[in-house]
Order: sequence, then C-alpha cells, then structure tokens
Amino acid sequence: MTDPSTSSGTADRSETADRSGTADRSETADRSGTVSSGATAAPVVVAIDGPAGSGKSSVAKQAARELGYGYLDTGAAYRALAWHALAHGADTSDATAVLDVSGDFDYAISLDPDDYWVRVGTTDVTAAIREPRVTDAVSGVARVPPVRQSINALFRSLVAASARPGVIVEGRDITTVVAPDAPVRILLTASPDVRAARRSAEITTQDAASVADALHRRDASDSQVVDFLTAAPGVTVVDSTELDFGQTVAAVLGVVGEALRQTQTQGDAR
Repeated sequence: MTDPSTSSGTADRSETADRSGTADRSETADRSGTVSSGATAAPVVVAIDGPAGSGKSSVAKQAARELGYGYLDTGAAYRALAWHALAHGADTSDATAVLDVSGDFDYAISLDPDDYWVRVGTTDVTAAIREPRVTDAVSGVARVPPVRQSINALFRSLVAASARPGVIVEGRDITTVVAPDAPVRILLTASPDVRAARRSAEITTQDAASVADALHRRDASDSQVVDFLTAAPGVTVVDSTELDFGQTVAAVLGVVGEALRQTQTQGDAR
C-alpha cells in the first residue's frame, strides 16, 4: 500500500491543505487523529462507530455540514481496496494476496460533505465501491492487520491535514483504535430489523430478504475483527431505532455540543 504520507490525497509534504483532505504531511498525528503545529489549532475529532444500516454515514455527513466540519468515511478506504483487489483478480479471502495488491493502492478521498468522492489512481470509484460484489469482499481485506494499521495511519494523516475546525470520522473502530482520545466518541446503533429495513430502502436492485441476509453476514464477519456493537468506556450510545433522520442528527449534535462544553470547562479549570 502506498505510504500514508503520500497517499489518500496523494499530497507532497510541501503542499498546503485543501478542503478535500489533500494536505501537508509535515505534522505528526497522534492517536486522537489530531496534531499540534505551532499556532494552528488541531482539528476537533468526532469519532462515530456503528454497524451497517445504523445510518452513521448519512447522519455523520449531515452533522458535519451543520458544524462546518469535514467528513471522513473510513469504510470507503476498505471498499476501495476491495475494489482494487477485485480489479486485479486477487482473492480477497487470501491475506497474502491482499497485501500484494495493496502495494500499488493509490487512494484519495474528499473530506467535503458537499463534494464527496473516492478515487483509486485516476479512477472515480465513488459509486463502484457500493456494488454488491465489493460489499461481499470488504471483510476479507479489512481483517488483514497490516492493512488496517496502514489505513488507520492514513486516516489520522487526513484528519490532521484537513484545514478544518473539526472532522467527523465514522466507521467501525474509530472510537477505540483510530481516535480513542477524541473529545467526542459516539456509538450510533439501531435494532437489526430497523437497520435491515434502512439498508433495503437504499439498495433498490436487491429484494429485502437478500439485503437483510447480506447485512447480517457482514455483521458476523466484521465482528470477528472489531466489536462495533458494544460501546467502549467513555463512548456515548445513540440508539436511532425509534428516531427519524432529523432526530438522529439532532441527537448526535447534542452529544457533540455537550462533550465540547465539558472539554472547554475542564480546560478552563486547569
């Protein structure tokens, strides 16, 4: 896989950060996904985890819009790598094959919630990475430890270089691995039936039973890599089972506001 310092925005270390996340890599990211660089304030990180169908992507994107933050869809990186592996005819269930094909994985993603795109090399794969064949292959690439380590470092670099006041980062292990020290950490969840119904409404090319089966299989496979259904200590749970989209966004914004107020109060007390 291409080194994080030169990929996911394919930026040179001397470049100035732009709003898409292509940015200067001269700073060192810490485990919260933020960095300090002289007078430049580190971005606030809002870490959101959750299972498929919980609404985390759409909710995180809307919350980012309302806060004026960047939005980082971490699942897109694994999907893009799965797409890349399939394009090279690699067996995504074979860790060695995945590592081999990740060597020339040139990945870039926009952090702008109003101009979202994903690219591998010069190919726009924003839509292609949502295809069922890619979804079926994602777990295979995501369970390879060296791949996760490299991609996690990539996420931290993107956040640090975002040139935004904050970034909402959503995925499966953001609150525990990518940014465990983030000032705001949320587990967004919903009941399995509600999640299946939501995902079915999004995917119109498959019947509801097929979508539900795929979602349950993805949960079972991904749970072998990371526990994304149980909130770690200090993580706030937002259960959207009984909430509509607007109410869920409001709930997340409420958690963000309260957490940042507490952080500010603690800072003032020091």
